[in-house]
Amino acid sequence: MPESDRPLRTITPSDTERLVPWEILLDRIAESRADAWISTRRFLHQNPELSAKEFQTTRFIMERLQTLGLNPTSTSREVGCMADLTLGRPSADSPLIAIRADIDALPLQDRKQVDYASSIPGITHACGHDVHTTIALAVAETMVGLTETLSDSDPPSVRLRFLFQPAEEIAEGAGWMVEAGALQGVSCILGLHVDPTATVGRIGIRYGVLTAHVDEVSLTVKGKGGHAARPQHTSDPLLTAATLVTTLYQQVSRQADALHPTVFTIGSIHGGTVSNVIPDEVQLEGTLRTTDAEVRARVMHSIRRLCRGLEEATGNRIDVEFRCPLGAVLNDTTATSACEQAAIQVLGSSSVTRIEKPSMGGEDFAVYLDHVPGSQFRLGCAAEPGEWPLLHSPFFDVDERCVAIGARVMTRAALLLALMPATP
Repeated sequence: MPESDRPLRTITPSDTERLVPWEILLDRIAESRADAWISTRRFLHQNPELSAKEFQTTRFIMERLQTLGLNPTSTSREVGCMADLTLGRPSADSPLIAIRADIDALPLQDRKQVDYASSIPGITHACGHDVHTTIALAVAETMVGLTETLSDSDPPSVRLRFLFQPAEEIAEGAGWMVEAGALQGVSCILGLHVDPTATVGRIGIRYGVLTAHVDEVSLTVKGKGGHAARPQHTSDPLLTAATLVTTLYQQVSRQADALHPTVFTIGSIHGGTVSNVIPDEVQLEGTLRTTDAEVRARVMHSIRRLCRGLEEATGNRIDVEFRCPLGAVLNDTTATSACEQAAIQVLGSSSVTRIEKPSMGGEDFAVYLDHVPGSQFRLGCAAEPGEWPLLHSPFFDVDERCVAIGARVMTRAALLLALMPATP
């Protein structure tokens, strides 16, 4: 549902009063289980699996959910799973709140010198998905523990769904989960991402666009190759490819609206095999990242037009292909305000920051937001300010105190949304 079509309701501090009877219990559970959650995170960190191959990770998650009394189901691909949790006595029309975690790792060698470093050569959790998974499991455990502790009184009446998604790093897993029915009946979805640019104990909130549209761009220059000593007998596709890179770098920025960030990058060029032969084909691969749908369409049109012009000028053919489109994460107002108020409850307003500008990174959480409203927030994970290994670094790690903080914020945000009165 487009943002403009959704009812705009902001969670206010008065809404959080409904959580007061359970706040102390939530924090006690988090305090008592913090070390166990860190152990879970370390186990996942030691045993990473690549996108679409998270078989052992999925089984581990399902076993944990089963010990909590839940009945998880895996997808037909046997990677990724989901489970519903009902607390109290919610009415038939009570909102169903989904909590999403991604579970895959990256093809990088873990170079940290810690006892919980990856045990799998060439694979590591360098994007924090082990933390995300642990936090979602911790929220489920907290909710179950809350019910058990309040067994002699009324627990909160809420409906939750936990989504453990594979293949985020290749931007396919969210689509697989949707195909598997993960969003059936869901009213709103919440997610988080660790942020190594922020210290532990800080939360980043952004209303509206959080991440960029991402398109993979494939450019193939085809023409006549030949001997390097006689370029006049060729159309020199390699020279055309080099000209294409500089032309696009110069011109794409001129076609974009300066008020909307746009990044076009060529990351791979392949052509030729030896130094004295001009190849007849050169392959270029890159990405286009935009934060506005209209700017995205205009820049894509401009890239095609520039390629046609260079075809005319050089006599080579240039094939353009835009692949694997991934939309922007567009945070919903109501869901985002729930995350903000939850973070304020846990950490205080001085520790909660409204993010000023969107990230140019991609995130397939956007796929869910094509179907239901939701929000993703940033969880500070650096142990100290300054130089801290960034995402996708072989040295990436987190201050593990962020696990319990993330679980506390996510639990409260889900309760706020689940208990929010319906909009008249």
